[in-house]
Amino acid sequence: MMTLPFIHLVPALGLGAALGFFGGLFGIGGGIIAIPLLVLAFGMDQPMAQGTALVMMVPNLLIGWWRYNRRQPVPWQRALALGLIAAATTWVVAHLATRMPPQWLRQLFSLFLLGLSVNLLWSLHASKHQTDASNPESGASRVPQRYLPLVGLVGGSSMGLLGIGGGLVATPIFTSWFGQRQAVAQSFALALVAPSSVIALSTYATAHQVDWSMGLPLAVAGMFTVSSGVALAHRLPEAKLRAAFAWMLLATALWLLIGPLLTSQGG
Repeated sequence: MMTLPFIHLVPALGLGAALGFFGGLFGIGGGIIAIPLLVLAFGMDQPMAQGTALVMMVPNLLIGWWRYNRRQPVPWQRALALGLIAAATTWVVAHLATRMPPQWLRQLFSLFLLGLSVNLLWSLHASKHQTDASNPESGASRVPQRYLPLVGLVGGSSMGLLGIGGGLVATPIFTSWFGQRQAVAQSFALALVAPSSVIALSTYATAHQVDWSMGLPLAVAGMFTVSSGVALAHRLPEAKLRAAFAWMLLATALWLLIGPLLTSQGG
């Protein structure tokens, strides 16, 4: 394990604190922001960036899930089934991801973010045209609730392949398909990604795709700010929380797509 230079330690601590807060706010681990930063600002290749981000994500997700479950408890049977399915799927897919060429992972990552951002923005646009008779706090379920744990297949695949995205994929499914409120959906999403992140981290570490000297400062700083993000999430109105979630995703997607072009031009 390399020693992180002091000039990088302070930014790493600051970045970890910021990502911990936003991870708590949006019910994610913060990797969707950390991975592009590690690639573009610290020069890591895509697999190493994904593995290193998981060092920060694991404690953030575990603390976030604990805090969300205290404020917004979900049925433990469904949460347990969701977590087990997601963890098993993550284990299988992560073994494949660590053997893929870095450029393939980076292209998949970019397309993944672009698709998610377009989908969420379209949902926001459509919601503006809904009548006042619709209830934004709790939508109608289009899929029986007993199928909710199967979302772990989708979220676990994203966690294993990209190291992130389980919550970002699962949360819109919980809200639009199963009619869950945003805060409840984020609680379910954390039940999915928390165990999956542990499996993904162990797999990436076994493949020597983790920079612990960078990941540990990110993790330590993030643990101090996750709870503040969770507290703010439960104070925000439903519509504002969904809008903030969507715009955060779009900004990250655009940055990831444009950043490499700027870097290549500068080189």
